[in-house]
Amino acid sequence: MLDCFLVSPYHTGSHAAWAQGYIDRSTFQIDLISMAGRFWKWRMQGGALELSQQVIHHCQFSKVECQISQDKRAERYRQPDCLWVTDMTNLPALLALARPYLDGVPILYYAHENQLTYPTTPGEKRDLTYAAINLLSMVTADAIAFNSHYHLQEFFDELPRLLKHFPDYNHLDAIPKLQAKSQVLPVGLDLHKFDPYEETLCTQKGSLRILWNQRWEYDKNPSEFFQALYELDKAGVPFEVVVAGENFRQQPAEFAEARRRLGDRIVHFGYADTLTSYAQLLFNCDVVVSTAHHEFFGISVLEAMYCHCYPLLPNRLSYPELIPKSLQPEHLYDTFEQLCDRLKWAAHHLNRVRESSLRSVALEYEWHTLAPRYDAVTVELIQSSRKGKSIQSQRDTSQRQWKRASCRPQGDAELQHRGTGEMLQG
Repeated sequence: MLDCFLVSPYHTGSHAAWAQGYIDRSTFQIDLISMAGRFWKWRMQGGALELSQQVIHHCQFSKVECQISQDKRAERYRQPDCLWVTDMTNLPALLALARPYLDGVPILYYAHENQLTYPTTPGEKRDLTYAAINLLSMVTADAIAFNSHYHLQEFFDELPRLLKHFPDYNHLDAIPKLQAKSQVLPVGLDLHKFDPYEETLCTQKGSLRILWNQRWEYDKNPSEFFQALYELDKAGVPFEVVVAGENFRQQPAEFAEARRRLGDRIVHFGYADTLTSYAQLLFNCDVVVSTAHHEFFGISVLEAMYCHCYPLLPNRLSYPELIPKSLQPEHLYDTFEQLCDRLKWAAHHLNRVRESSLRSVALEYEWHTLAPRYDAVTVELIQSSRKGKSIQSQRDTSQRQWKRASCRPQGDAELQHRGTGEMLQG
């Protein structure tokens, strides 16, 4: 069985669910190297101090027996066959601090996000330090995986501007090399965890119930979502709204205003802190809406789709990748006016909305589908690394033979007899 380490410096929320989901479903032995999901800047700047100690501990205290001669065996430290690291890992620092335990181990860098194109908070200037850590880690890795094509493309569109920002030695030639070792590996999801709660689905529903299940953050553009609901309210359209998702801000003003203006239309307001309560909310909603300015993947939307919510999503970011082309005209919108029109249509065509289900689309991202793909990528990386080591070993052997031939004492007659070209081939 192959033996891997998975490094997760910001181990919380979707990052933790992703890591544990792969560990639980992989055919490999995967050891988790992690830190609590807080203080993300410190994780990127100094997290390698802690992560390297965990790596060394795993290697030293899991020694394996090896044959060193025909009749003699000894123990050596354990070395993984492969190392996966996520995007908040300072990979060059980790490798330096964990020497020699990770020497020669093939590495895959998984980008949940990146600090070059992740939106900054309003009024905040981007600190390029963290984008540079992302870049150096990608250069160091043997393979790179992004969670969506949109994420991959956006990063490489912006990378030349980052490098040109610096006055010299900016190594623009590194970009095609990074692209050549990059691929897309979507986030794996545990969607079957919702199955036991499907029986809570109401058979006698009232008016259209609209779901918000994303973070209460500026980059998810909640103001536009609530503005669309105000338009429906003004037009007298019958609807209810469920406002879920996590809140990391002390006073999200647009949410407080929505609670006041929408009043009795709100049937739930706040984070659903248990799987049971969250699943019941999803199964009892009709439409899931996103108005996001930023989305690298779309976990919350896929969860809602699995629970039979009808998606209305902006025709941008990663969303077109989630919806089959044949269904995009129905589920993707280009303007705010189109969003309002689609919601009004849904309110007056409830049967069609409730009979529609994109569960089969969401299932493409279930771990049962994606874990074998992750394993295949890992095997390919390991085999490629071993092949490279074999070629390098042959080169080293050839080089040693050449040096021995070049340094061998020879008489004058032999030197005169052998030409320079023959000598180099000796």
